[in-house]
Amino acid sequence: MHVADVTMFYAPSSGGVRTYIEAKRRRLCHMPDTRHSVLVPGSEHAEIGPGLFSVPSPPLPFSNGYRFPLRRHHWCRAIEARQPDVIEAGDPYVTGWAVRDSARRLDVPVVGFYHSDLPVLVGKRFGERLEAYTRRYVRRLYDHYQSVLAPSQLMADKLRQAGVNHVSVQPLGVDTRTFRPALADPNVKRELGLDETTRLLMFAGRGSPEKNLPVLLETMQCLGTGYHLLLVGSSLPARVPDNVSLINHFCPPDEVARYMASSDALLHAGTQETFGLIVLEAMACGTPVVAVRAGALPENIPDDCGRLCEPDNPRDMARAVHSLFEEDQTRLQAATRQYVEQRHDWDVVVSDINAHYHHLVGTPLSHDMSMEHG
Repeated sequence: MHVADVTMFYAPSSGGVRTYIEAKRRRLCHMPDTRHSVLVPGSEHAEIGPGLFSVPSPPLPFSNGYRFPLRRHHWCRAIEARQPDVIEAGDPYVTGWAVRDSARRLDVPVVGFYHSDLPVLVGKRFGERLEAYTRRYVRRLYDHYQSVLAPSQLMADKLRQAGVNHVSVQPLGVDTRTFRPALADPNVKRELGLDETTRLLMFAGRGSPEKNLPVLLETMQCLGTGYHLLLVGSSLPARVPDNVSLINHFCPPDEVARYMASSDALLHAGTQETFGLIVLEAMACGTPVVAVRAGALPENIPDDCGRLCEPDNPRDMARAVHSLFEEDQTRLQAATRQYVEQRHDWDVVVSDINAHYHHLVGTPLSHDMSMEHG
């Protein structure tokens, strides 16, 4: 079986979609009778890596390396040259329609992965009328697909409410080799000038408005001495309480993992997460989570892995932090790691996706592949 992934969301600084595709690339090539091709924007038609092909697309200004496909026929030509048995579209723009056109000519099934809530993104910027139009646009595109995958039940429900059929929940994965408890380092607290008894809390990510970082800062004011928050990311607030430290630049995954494994808990105040990968990365490090009861976050934080609190309520978040530390921390740490290993390790996730492809193509899953979870 030959699988082709097609997306515009692939750039040197890109995040979740590229992480997902790279995880598939590393694993599908080891599965019996499976090939994997990836088509991404570039300056010309070229093979830029094993199974990785660029398709001409103009640069998107001020986007840190992204390109925006404008001409569908370039993509159709590249897709059809690969002759895949199943195609997955990673975005609902020009490439999504090119995938539809090529799939019709090749007579192969199409999968769409709905990584972000496009109508909500458009609505926040341009208003409710365009949000409603975008919802109809999404339904019109995905009506042509045999399957649409959503990273959470929240997103699957939104697609169904928009009139999209053939929706399945397919959670994303975590690199449990990068994010692991063994990276815990007592030197982290010393580097921050903290003593061993201080509870170190952490958040990693961009300081964008939807992350609600002011809620975290107010939470720290409520918690006071004995608690310290480390913010790791970019575009972080310039002014913070005394019990907050900043690492205000991009950090590679292994460095973020070291901070996560060395923290006592992760805090997350964002209310619009469509999946919440940072939560699972922290849990893979054995770090429990305090997050708001909003978006897709409640789906990924069982009771024995953390605490949920009211959205936009620093006092309730502080209460949840206190409640978390009343629990047996060793038990919490073991439960968080086990939860991610069993449900969100990339080996598990890619095996599930591969089984889905085989179902669509109508080919049997070999014994070796059916035992990937074992």
